[in-house]
Amino acid sequence: MVNRIVLNETSYFGAGAISVITEEIAQRGFKKAFVVTDKDLIQFNVAQKVTKLLETAGIPYELYDNVKPNPTVENVQTGVKSFKASGADVLIAIGGGSPIDTAKGIGMVANNPEFADIVSLEGVAATKNRSVPIIAVPTTAGTAAEVTINYVITDEKSVKKMVCVDPKDIPVLAVVDPDMMASMPKGLTAATGMDALTHAIEGYITKGAWVLTDMFELKAIELIVKHLPKAVAEPGNVEARDGMGTAQYIAGMGFSNVGLGIVHSMAHSLGAVYDTPHGVANALLLPYVMEYNAPSTGAKYREIARNLGVANVDAMSAVEYRKAAVDAVIKLSQSIGIPQKLTEIGAKEEDLSKLAKMALNDVCTPGNPRDTSEAEILEIYRKAFK
Repeated sequence: MVNRIVLNETSYFGAGAISVITEEIAQRGFKKAFVVTDKDLIQFNVAQKVTKLLETAGIPYELYDNVKPNPTVENVQTGVKSFKASGADVLIAIGGGSPIDTAKGIGMVANNPEFADIVSLEGVAATKNRSVPIIAVPTTAGTAAEVTINYVITDEKSVKKMVCVDPKDIPVLAVVDPDMMASMPKGLTAATGMDALTHAIEGYITKGAWVLTDMFELKAIELIVKHLPKAVAEPGNVEARDGMGTAQYIAGMGFSNVGLGIVHSMAHSLGAVYDTPHGVANALLLPYVMEYNAPSTGAKYREIARNLGVANVDAMSAVEYRKAAVDAVIKLSQSIGIPQKLTEIGAKEEDLSKLAKMALNDVCTPGNPRDTSEAEILEIYRKAFK
């Protein structure tokens, strides 16, 4: 079997890392930046940490902030039009998965105009050209969009989240700076952190997992359980923020190359129907899906439990360490205030069948370690409902 690893060209980590952006722009010969972010990051002066650097260095830029929390086809199309009119030659994405995903969509369509409808990018599209170069600056520690080959765009007409998978969209530069994450509120820190844990666990047990990605995902789990509670409880804790920034990046290195599973399939459905924040949906569903998948994971839950800090796993039976892994996830989730039932996020019982059908057809479903069905996914939703 042939396994492939695709990673971005260059990454910087640590407090103050954003200072390298202007030097990298100069060395790469870029003349003008198109900055993709969202209105909240402008309102709270987070995006300005980067734009002030551009201004000081005399690098011209234009700002694009038409980005929803679950970015839409319209967000990308409007962005493409604005980018082309700007005369820029590099994209700088500042934010969580939403601005970075939007920038990926803009960059891909700008260089592959035959996909201007956006919806034709879903899945593995036959694009010919690499994206416009992207510099990704995450402000959350969850999506790892700065190192993945994936992006997610909502098709509002079809009420569907489209997962686009393309090695040509990967940013050329990632700057993971804990100072850019310091203003994240507790709820967002918790949700994005559990999103990272979902990536690590699903990436570790997915059908495509192999020794190199296993290494990434297990280390990510270890770092997340160490740093996430502190990042939530102490927003200004630079060590915890830095640890989570590294953890989510490492998780992305793995899952981007081997895929995910039905936690993401089911979360995508919730996001499409209710506009549920992706991290919240993943975090809520994770233990329910872990319980369902357990019989198809061999000894992997033993290592998940070990890296989550469970003691004496080598003395446990498969039944015991699988339960211990699920219980450890629930304990972490509850300790940081994650909703535990779908009723808490506004889901409606009459929608569950529709959600199950959507999830079954999601691009992440084939990677799930346990082959599934619409009826089985529906049963998981029901367990999570109330």
